[in-house]
Amino acid sequence: MSKLTKNQKSVADKVEAGKAYSLKEAAELVKDITTTKFDASVDIDVRLGVDPRKANQMVRGVVSLPNGTGKVTRVLCLCTPDAEAAAKEAGADYVGLDEYIEKIKGGWTDIDVIITMPSCMGKIGPLGRVLGPRGLMPNPKSGTVTMDVAKAVKEVKQGKIDFKVDKTGIIHASIGKVSFSADQIYENAKEFISTVIKLKPAAAKGTYVKSIFISSTMSKGVKIDPKSVE
Repeated sequence: MSKLTKNQKSVADKVEAGKAYSLKEAAELVKDITTTKFDASVDIDVRLGVDPRKANQMVRGVVSLPNGTGKVTRVLCLCTPDAEAAAKEAGADYVGLDEYIEKIKGGWTDIDVIITMPSCMGKIGPLGRVLGPRGLMPNPKSGTVTMDVAKAVKEVKQGKIDFKVDKTGIIHASIGKVSFSADQIYENAKEFISTVIKLKPAAAKGTYVKSIFISSTMSKGVKIDPKSVE
């Protein structure tokens, strides 16, 4: 068994094995146990009592984090010429249509979110093989296919994220940075968890939220008591 470093031992002493902390305690603790020299992301993992293989138990949604994500989100807005000015003013990093579709066909995907209009989906649909595996395909359910592209761009830039349960029944998301205050991390986590709880499928039986963990990049996970969020 490898010997723990000084930092690892310090972290191990701060997080009690098996203990479920309140959300407020966990928000403070995740900052305290992060020893990376860079501004690490704060991630949350929520294990749900659903069967994602069944359509009526799929959990998917969007949430606007009160304090943003702390990340620079690169937004491409694929829209008609009449909407370009508004999209640029809202903060889109790239705006256009045909020229960007050709760039994507050529392998360019140096973006985080694509927002488009229903009328443009006919041109974007064939890009599914490129965009789908990267999670970049616009979708009406996540608010990235809309007539009001300027509003959608602004929301994404301010901290709106979309999420969905994976095949193992877990939702993963980044909800901030370690440089955030404990209160900001708490507020973002609470908003995220509350949104997941509101999306409970009617077909889900038994315990819906089975476990919640919060961690930072490369840090130990801190278990959260779900009752502290309700």
